[in-house]
Amino acid sequence: MNSKQLAWKIRRHAIEMTHLSGGSHIGSVFSIADIIAVLYNDIMTIFPENPRNDLRDRFILSKGHAGAAVYAVLAEKGFFDVRELESHYSNGSKLSGHVSHKDVPGVELSTGSLGHGICVGAGMALAAKRDKKKHSVFVIVGDGECNEGSVWEAALFANHYRLSNLTVIIDHNKMQSLDFCENTIELIDLAAKWKAFGWNVTEIDGHDHNQLKNALSRQHDEKPNCVIANTIKGKGVSFMENDILWHYKAPLGEDYLNAIKELELQYNEK
Repeated sequence: MNSKQLAWKIRRHAIEMTHLSGGSHIGSVFSIADIIAVLYNDIMTIFPENPRNDLRDRFILSKGHAGAAVYAVLAEKGFFDVRELESHYSNGSKLSGHVSHKDVPGVELSTGSLGHGICVGAGMALAAKRDKKKHSVFVIVGDGECNEGSVWEAALFANHYRLSNLTVIIDHNKMQSLDFCENTIELIDLAAKWKAFGWNVTEIDGHDHNQLKNALSRQHDEKPNCVIANTIKGKGVSFMENDILWHYKAPLGEDYLNAIKELELQYNEK
């Protein structure tokens, strides 16, 4: 399975998961599906048969509300049975709405309170440096999440300790919660901000798998790495794209059926 096929699988599973549960955040899941697929298919060293193998690369989804994407990729990669995805967001399920590490092999950190993932990721990267270990740490952060002061404290910390083994990917879909980022707190020039904080910055199309592979496979010798991935919220289903309602809305009824039709038409293209 190539990364494009895997991204399609992530989106297809996510539609089913949020449909069955009535859960939300499908727009956020779709905006990071390509990033997740490339990371797990082409970039990171993973061990589905031994998820705690110390040689593994570490991944944190700081924007934890898009956790369905992580559960889907872990199931497809063999960390647990794909059939478990059907329990997503139901009472007693291990697969909570915001991604959880409790009893879920392959998840490093429970997240959902925004601004925390990058802080933990920086700590992991520093520990790896000090222990002279070779694994890398990858963190996906939302653009709206960059309103959090803890993000910028962690950015300063990572530069100070020259955490070249840390890569932060910003899901820059220009939306947060129930409005556009520019109407909430203007981000202005994200790339300039991260460069000013001492990071090596690359800006790409977050749905172009070749650009993702190139950007995520490169590491700076001394600086931490920031990849600004320009994405479309709801990418993959036309009526969800750039529609803020799909931050919280679940795919039910005709919306579900039409989303499935669109995804099935795309299948042979992957």
